[in-house]
Amino acid sequence: MCASSKIFERIQLPKELYKVHLLEWIQPLSKTESLKSYVNRFSKLITENNPIFIGVSFGGIVAQELSKKFNNSKVIIISSIKYHTEVHPFLQWVNKTNLYKLYPVSLINLLEKIIYSFANKKLKRTLITYRLYLPLRNKTYTQWAIQSFLNWQQQPIPLLHLHGDKDAMLPIQYIQNVTVIKGGTHAMILTKSTCISLQIISYLA
Repeated sequence: MCASSKIFERIQLPKELYKVHLLEWIQPLSKTESLKSYVNRFSKLITENNPIFIGVSFGGIVAQELSKKFNNSKVIIISSIKYHTEVHPFLQWVNKTNLYKLYPVSLINLLEKIIYSFANKKLKRTLITYRLYLPLRNKTYTQWAIQSFLNWQQQPIPLLHLHGDKDAMLPIQYIQNVTVIKGGTHAMILTKSTCISLQIISYLA
């Protein structure tokens, strides 16, 4: 949810065929802004005709919503969902009970800073990487993203869905009609970039 466009830096597509536009999240107007309103504002960043939207995790949901606004667009989602029933039953329960509203964003960010102060070199490198790829962690954005993710409902649209069989965040046993990436975790956009790139090129061809 909080990832920057840097997560796509290892995806390689033929430059003679595709022009890549990396998009950054925009700040929601409030933690209660509707996803429809957010996507309407976000769509103004799209300047090309016949776009191909590629989204990871929550970005996959936004990609699907964006595609509705553009004719002849294609969608590729990675480590994401096509409809709300593909999430783990525990997350469905969290949504029904509204427990997600108690997510302690400020406390988690504070704990990260404290841990970094006492961490060894290996853990510090991990935290630095975490900060590099997941920079957007302010309270308003995080609470809005969690709420939007858990409350999203959508009928599937034609797309390519790439999903790792080791994804602990969105376990593959709840995902339907998917192209499986062997050994892929929820962060496979970074660790399985070559395989993902080949799948994307094949699909678009």
